[in-house]
Amino acid sequence: MKFKRNSGVFLHPTSLPGKYGIGSLGEEAYEFIDFLNEAGQKVWQMCPLGPTGYGDSPYQCFSAFAGNPYLIDLEKLLAEGYLVQDDLEEEIDFPTDRVDYGQVIDFKMPLLRKAFNNFKKSATEKEKEDFADFCAENADWLDDYALFRAIKEKFGGVAWTEWDDDIRFREEEALKKYRAESEEKIEFRKFLQYIFFQQWAEVKEYANQKGIKILGDIPIFVAMDSADAWANPEMFFFDEDLKPTKVAGVPPDYFNENGQLWGNPLYKWDKLQKNNYQWWVKRVEKQLDLVDIIRLDHFRGFSQYWAVPYGAETAINGEWEDGPGKELFKVIKSELGELPIVAEDLGVVTDDVEELRDHFNFPGMKILQFAFDNQEQNDYLPPYEDENCIVYTGTHDNNTTLGWYEEDLVAEDETDMLKFLDENLEVRHDDIVWDLIELGWQSKAVMAIAPLQDFLTLGSEARFNTPGTSSGNWQWRYTKDMIDENLIERIKGVTERNDRV
Repeated sequence: MKFKRNSGVFLHPTSLPGKYGIGSLGEEAYEFIDFLNEAGQKVWQMCPLGPTGYGDSPYQCFSAFAGNPYLIDLEKLLAEGYLVQDDLEEEIDFPTDRVDYGQVIDFKMPLLRKAFNNFKKSATEKEKEDFADFCAENADWLDDYALFRAIKEKFGGVAWTEWDDDIRFREEEALKKYRAESEEKIEFRKFLQYIFFQQWAEVKEYANQKGIKILGDIPIFVAMDSADAWANPEMFFFDEDLKPTKVAGVPPDYFNENGQLWGNPLYKWDKLQKNNYQWWVKRVEKQLDLVDIIRLDHFRGFSQYWAVPYGAETAINGEWEDGPGKELFKVIKSELGELPIVAEDLGVVTDDVEELRDHFNFPGMKILQFAFDNQEQNDYLPPYEDENCIVYTGTHDNNTTLGWYEEDLVAEDETDMLKFLDENLEVRHDDIVWDLIELGWQSKAVMAIAPLQDFLTLGSEARFNTPGTSSGNWQWRYTKDMIDENLIERIKGVTERNDRV
């Protein structure tokens, strides 16, 4: 799909401000959209919107289809009569600059249960009918997900791989038993999804009305501890005891001598092929209900992926195995039409990956921080030969640009970068962060995006995620006072100056 020249901001909804410890799909989301609109931005990019699991990571979700209930706006539940004002009067000292997930969960989940109970008591016939319709329309993933969460709760939150054998293997009698004894908990989980998708649809509609597109994420792999893996074990490389035989990762490289051991289960692509890749078709279709443009994370894995023997302590001794390649995207395109997809093609990209990306005209990604981290000019350095790409100052996995400049960039590379900016940048600013924003916006890339932290010129204290670490991530939030008319005018200025409106 051909995109129009424009620009946008990366911000995951959890980073929105708000009273209850975490960003939500309420007033703060609409105000952020208004800010984007006033600043001339056309894209809001975010991480996956699924229910977070291990380490609160949106890339380790309990479902590839479900939404994150912690994003549900409580004020809307109040307005709809599912909560009363007294429910929201408890004074809790939530941090304003970060998400304390434990605190948020302890506060929010009892209120969501109360809203569910009130819905059961007082919902109108129309509301009950809408809920039943939602459950029926999404039954192919919702039934398993809701049951998965109910059983997980019964077993104290442990991974499904540690459940009793009868339900771990999904024996029919066990499924019947758990469905019967967990009926209310199952319905509660379905209610949360009903509310999430209802609230999200309203947010997306508002953004689209303002001319703003949502750019969302699909991780190539699902989490091991997910309803997807539990409900579809035949899709993955599991042995007869439902233990993985090999898992996902990436090989050693310049940045990590041991590679990265992600641990996600790997697809049996030949099994998926026999069903004409219907699970993936449904996954993309569902995501296109949520977003306007999809970023496919770890795109190279669709060509070849790194398979590591299960139980290995590092990713060193893996091997490359073939992914589905063009066939998968041909099937998805034949069923869903033109695909508004962006390929996350970072790192070592081989000819076959580029050929796959270019065959479907998917834009790739260019990261400006990567352009200046060595002595040789590389593919991340503008101007770009092909405008069909998206340029970023950095992504959710990078340090903020100020943090990178102050802490990570070596002196020799800094000298080369400043020389390059002197020679190529048409407009210079009073700080290096805005110089890189200007460079990205000035480039030929069809789309330019920067994290909100960079527009705010924040340092490493505002970093959103550090790959390879398991704690302290996904927590950063901005506060309302950080966005003012001066910032709006500055963003609008760089956007108009570089013809991205």
